[in-house]
Amino acid sequence: MSSKPPQHDVDESALEVSTPKTWAAGIPGVLVSLDRAVEQMGVGRTVKTLRLLNQREGFDCPGCAWPEPQGHRKMAEFCENGAKAVAEEATKRRIGPAFFAEHSVESLRTRTDYWLGQQGRLTEPMVLRPGATHYTPISWDDAFTLIAGELTSLSSPDEAIFYTSGRTSNEAAFLYQLLVRSFGTNNLPDCSNMCHESSGSALTETIGIGKGSVSIKDFDLADLIVVIGQNPGTNHPRMLSALEDAKKNGAKIIAVNPLPEAGLMRFKNPQNVAGVVGRGTALADEFVQIKVGGDQALFQAVGHLLLQWDKVDEEFISSKTHGFEAYAESVRELDWDRVVAATGLTREQITRVAGMFVDSRRTIACWAMGLTQHKHSVPTIREITNVMFLRGMIGKPGAGLCPVRGHSNVQGDRTMGIYEKMPERFLLALENEFGISVPRKHGYDTVDAINAMRHGRGKVFIAMGGNFVSATPDTPVTEKALEQCSLTVHVSTKLNRSHVVHGRTALILPALGRTESDVQHSGEQFVTVEDSMSVVHRSRGRLKPASDQLLSEISIVCRLARKVLGPSHPVAWEEFEKDYDVIREHIARVVPGCADYNTRVRQPDGFVLPHPPRDSREFATATGKANFVANELTVIEVPEGRLLMQTLRSHDQYNTTIYGLDDRYRGVKDGRRVVFVNPDDVAELGFADGQMVNIVSEWKDDPTGVVERRADAFRIVAYPTARGCVATYFPEANPLVPLDSKADISGTPTSKSVIVRLEPAA
Repeated sequence: MSSKPPQHDVDESALEVSTPKTWAAGIPGVLVSLDRAVEQMGVGRTVKTLRLLNQREGFDCPGCAWPEPQGHRKMAEFCENGAKAVAEEATKRRIGPAFFAEHSVESLRTRTDYWLGQQGRLTEPMVLRPGATHYTPISWDDAFTLIAGELTSLSSPDEAIFYTSGRTSNEAAFLYQLLVRSFGTNNLPDCSNMCHESSGSALTETIGIGKGSVSIKDFDLADLIVVIGQNPGTNHPRMLSALEDAKKNGAKIIAVNPLPEAGLMRFKNPQNVAGVVGRGTALADEFVQIKVGGDQALFQAVGHLLLQWDKVDEEFISSKTHGFEAYAESVRELDWDRVVAATGLTREQITRVAGMFVDSRRTIACWAMGLTQHKHSVPTIREITNVMFLRGMIGKPGAGLCPVRGHSNVQGDRTMGIYEKMPERFLLALENEFGISVPRKHGYDTVDAINAMRHGRGKVFIAMGGNFVSATPDTPVTEKALEQCSLTVHVSTKLNRSHVVHGRTALILPALGRTESDVQHSGEQFVTVEDSMSVVHRSRGRLKPASDQLLSEISIVCRLARKVLGPSHPVAWEEFEKDYDVIREHIARVVPGCADYNTRVRQPDGFVLPHPPRDSREFATATGKANFVANELTVIEVPEGRLLMQTLRSHDQYNTTIYGLDDRYRGVKDGRRVVFVNPDDVAELGFADGQMVNIVSEWKDDPTGVVERRADAFRIVAYPTARGCVATYFPEANPLVPLDSKADISGTPTSKSVIVRLEPAA
């Protein structure tokens, strides 16, 4: 592992980060991803697969939820990490019974997440019996019988927990929640609980819908795009093309982040000549290197200045909003010393940023998990909406709010009912459509589910995709919680950490991937997904399945439902499995905005779900208007000698899937146990670049006092992050995140604001 990555040299006048060519987003990554694809799939399979990726007659990328362009699409409509994601799924490597016979579960637990993921595709159902040391094969029918027996023997349906990852299709998600509610519980935690739940909470309160209000076309029209707490170069690389196009159209871009992210500073687009032979496009006009958690203070200050300068949209405020006077009173008197302490910025730069809002007629605000995983995340996102309301930047072309989702269908899953607190109108529609009764008691979110399992209230855990152990906080606690279960079940395509942390009995059920052909009784099927901008479109795999033992997620849900609910249940589960159009006919009558689903989704680019704030400046809030919200300013107090840690992804991973051990953008090679520390903090604390340290998190858990958690053997990488702030990769640093430290209102774990100290490693 390199302990001395290239150093950034920030020129504050140009507000551009100079980086070695290998750090520029673009060409090097494409070459790396193609090498990986050929290594995993072979040349012929690589060509066949990548040419269908994100194409109208192909399949949706299993990576992020960034939308495809409407109209013309490039021949290569994918990014570096998208190609890696496809290579991981369409790999020729296989894991069958011989693999599990050779490797005990105990030996697999000693392997890294990277090693587990590189072993290949799962090929048939496997079971770990009570007291057994190895997984062994099981038939599908016996697996469903086993699950049904465990579920029906519970004293209450609420003792079962049904988790969902963001890659489940709309059809599978709709059926999954229908099964769960027919069984009698709303225990439907999902990955959104750990990422954009704070966005949904804040937006539902302020604009009446928990989704972003922009389309991909709005980026071409914007004068100003503000990217806050987000690293598109790693997490949503195709967004860089949209930012490059906006830049060429005259837009200004502000990057707000504790770390200088290479892709936002300069982008080398591999799909045009300038990207191949030139220096690329300098994207960020203003790099705002904010302290972790200081975004609320920044936007309060911007709102204060807009009011002070009288640069507000009075017509929009008077006709479309509620709560302006209370908000204005809360920010007119601003404590600039607290703002500077919270943000680490100068008053001059904050004033310059506010001036850019004034100069813009059309502004888009984008954000990701850098904002959503703090205790004060919901107030922070409210402050962004406050500023956007001041300028009237919603419901007009080229302007709006843009939370950028991670998983490719996490937004669609929520639309289809994967939520522990679905509104009454949705539940009533389910009952009317299917002639069933569904529970009204709110279910567990992810943190609640872990606590239920650890305290014996959750006894069966079923995961539709994902890697629950590696995605959740407080890893040792989560592992012990799962081990308390009588049964753990994972519907998966590949081996991961969650398969080796198990209940008394454990099942691995292998499913078809996005890239694979799905043929049922009525013929070849397609599924649908929803992107970050509410566009619903088709996805159809074309590859031969990795094994003839694989079932689609829809088949798994339908067959399990028949076992659990019995033949007299009024839902036509068998018909759903035969023909996915039948599922979509029911979705059309239950889910708002999905009328005539089968016809509209067959249009070349699918269809856009309604969004009243975007479409007509109508707001389905409690007041019937866009709500300004006054918020008390939160300044995270970090004791002397301590640092504020955020977890993040390396460039060679997506969510919990690790593609490789390099982070090209940050100059790290062949390793993941690193902690990025500002060079001045390294010196002040008496450490050295490259030194091995243990990280200890400190969380004040009243009334017990400060509770410590440890993660050992991390290498210090001197890096130009904001002073007092450090960054580490997840899932390696997840043990440092307290389970019960979560965002107010949304309940999202606070993975971006963990107080830590560094200790020399032995």
